[in-house]
Amino acid sequence: MNSTSPYELARHRHRAPAPRSRGRLLSPIIAAAAVLLLVTGAGVALSQGGIPTLFPANASGGPGCTDPVSLLVVADESIAPALTQVAADFDATSTTCVATDVRSQASGDTAALLASNALTGADAWVPDSSLWLARMATTAEALGRSAPNVTAGDSVATTPVVFGAPAARSVEFAADTVGWSTLLSGTIGGLVPDPESSAASLAGLASLTAAAPADNPRIVPSTMIELGKTIPASRDEAIAAALAAPRPTVVVTTEQEVVSHNLSNPEVPLLAIYPVEGSSSLDYPFVRVPQKAGEDAETRAMLLDEFERRARLGDAFYAAQGFRDHKGGGEVESVGVLAWSTTPSPPADAVSQVEALSKWSTLTRRSRMLIAIDVSGSMLEPAGGGLRRIEVYQRAAGGALGRYAGETHMGVWVFSTDRPGGKDYEEVAPVAALSDPAHLQQIVQVTQTLPQYIRGDTGLYDTILDGVTKMHAEYTPGMVNSMVIITDGRNDDKGSISLDALLQRIAEMNDPLKPVPVILIGFGPDTDLESMQRIAEATGGEAYSAFEPNDLDKVFVDALTQRTCRPNC
Repeated sequence: MNSTSPYELARHRHRAPAPRSRGRLLSPIIAAAAVLLLVTGAGVALSQGGIPTLFPANASGGPGCTDPVSLLVVADESIAPALTQVAADFDATSTTCVATDVRSQASGDTAALLASNALTGADAWVPDSSLWLARMATTAEALGRSAPNVTAGDSVATTPVVFGAPAARSVEFAADTVGWSTLLSGTIGGLVPDPESSAASLAGLASLTAAAPADNPRIVPSTMIELGKTIPASRDEAIAAALAAPRPTVVVTTEQEVVSHNLSNPEVPLLAIYPVEGSSSLDYPFVRVPQKAGEDAETRAMLLDEFERRARLGDAFYAAQGFRDHKGGGEVESVGVLAWSTTPSPPADAVSQVEALSKWSTLTRRSRMLIAIDVSGSMLEPAGGGLRRIEVYQRAAGGALGRYAGETHMGVWVFSTDRPGGKDYEEVAPVAALSDPAHLQQIVQVTQTLPQYIRGDTGLYDTILDGVTKMHAEYTPGMVNSMVIITDGRNDDKGSISLDALLQRIAEMNDPLKPVPVILIGFGPDTDLESMQRIAEATGGEAYSAFEPNDLDKVFVDALTQRTCRPNC
């Protein structure tokens, strides 16, 4: 007997009824490719406005009415065109003389206006995600205001979060199952339009986090850092980057955005790939804004009730623009997407999205770091696996360097006793942007040639003091300013500052508004972890210890990915 999995049962249970017979969908990628190739005229009438009036006309309403009651609905840019058609139909068929104006505005902008009490005259708001309600409240709190007394109703339409792939490169995805785990593994590339302004990107990051294996806590921060190296400002910018990418690359977007793009850019169509693990959806809630006082307040409330009901029943208007209905079902006849939703996606969870945004903001924040590398004689000692300690560091550093975007500012010191100039350190690369190819190549060259700098003992404390002093003096607002120390030993410069004196000097420089955390990575059995921890604690940094060659790779990733959240990681 053939068994049916709970997932398959769910698919059949939620599948929308079709008006025609169709075979079972073997693969979302194959099915979407078939839609792309076969659908040429279906849906054209819908997309060009050929939709009949949804509700029967009533002689009491319509364009002939005088002195109408005015309603103002602010809607996200993606749904405003469809909601405008709903409003026109509503005005034409209402039993009350009404004029409904739908204003298009990015959800983030409306949330900010509501939070600052600067949105006047609006009766309702339809953002693309309920997340904006939480962000509106957070913004209001940051401004020292009470959260606006809005009332969130049910969704008027939905659209699932998907991967958008250039159709011209669809063959690159046909052989494999594609999902959030594929992004996490690095098998394909990903582009995430700025999550600060894109609800789809933020919902995608939450799905990415949910798909991560619990036994690998480094995989999400590592993936976010990789995604954050290129943050497109818009969907179109992301699509252009995906087309030009050297390897198969997808854009985190929505099904509706795929439809919208294909309608306006038929020469460069997108293909919607539905993540195999499933995804969440943008839910477009109908949000009531506090009513204005006046003689017509009762009438306005009644009209708004009716408009909200009509808005949830405007499926044909929404389908023409690529949306699913308010329950996540319905048919969308358009190039590049599945016609029928087999398993409606649940709305994105606000809590998980806020957590994902916090992690993203931390990991992708621009950095300005000074890396100081121990080049004392002990770094030539064997570390296992046929490698010397300095070679283990070179391997770990080479992998980590590729994680940083061009906006990162990085400099390199090497340190030991008896350096040229009479100090315990030597600047081999100044702190500058990695976007400068010459500077990046300089750091790569330094990393590859570190053995040539090795001499002397470990001059740790003087190096830390001068490094922290430099980073404080050259502090750059808006960036994470830090110092990273890699050492295999303990301070053995007899003429250097003492540990207690170092801690006192660091405390004197400390400025909570201009923090310079020191991240210390000890490698090997000879490191003075206790002293390292005291230095890290004094600066709001952290001390790490690695004993095996393979440990250093992991510790290096942790140290650099967590530098922005210390001491509260």
